[in-house]
Amino acid sequence: MKISSAEFVISNSDVAKCPKDRLPEYAFIGRSNVGKSSLINMLTERKSLAKISGRPGKTQLINHFIINKNWFLVDLPGYGYARVSKSAKKVFQKFITEYFSKRAQLVSAFVLVDSRHEPQKIDLEFMQWLGENQIPFSIIFTKADKLTKTKLPLNIEQYTNEMLKYWEEMPNYFITSSSSGLGKDQVLDYIREVNQQLAKS
Repeated sequence: MKISSAEFVISNSDVAKCPKDRLPEYAFIGRSNVGKSSLINMLTERKSLAKISGRPGKTQLINHFIINKNWFLVDLPGYGYARVSKSAKKVFQKFITEYFSKRAQLVSAFVLVDSRHEPQKIDLEFMQWLGENQIPFSIIFTKADKLTKTKLPLNIEQYTNEMLKYWEEMPNYFITSSSSGLGKDQVLDYIREVNQQLAKS
């Protein structure tokens, strides 16, 4: 898929105020230092579509971007480790939960996971919650360029082994690097294929 247009539409913390368009949505979410903004900018080929900050937890609202006039990319607040108060985290948790449970336009979530680290409890628990609530998702392993060619597959295998303790099979996943562009075509082609299937149904 070639992205010809990517435009910011709205930021808010109220699911009821999200766009009313009946266009498919793909939500990107992960721990607050996982490289989400960099990945979104890499996918869209826009250097500053999503705001990049040296301070984890910068994204604190539901951000809608319309892509190619026919689907929405949704940038959600990161979970865990954000330098915000406990009360603010509860607010984030509330509207993130409401988004996933109430947003009919949501087609799939992309859960971003830092490929450099061993499986994190917070990521595993969040994906378990998605599964229990029957919300389709794929995993995006980020920062693959930070690992050697031998270390990367070992880390993916470790993650797969951990996931298979709870899942019958490993969820669909992509390996990406925002700096090299690795995985860009695979993620966008997946979205294109899903959109085509939706158009036929």
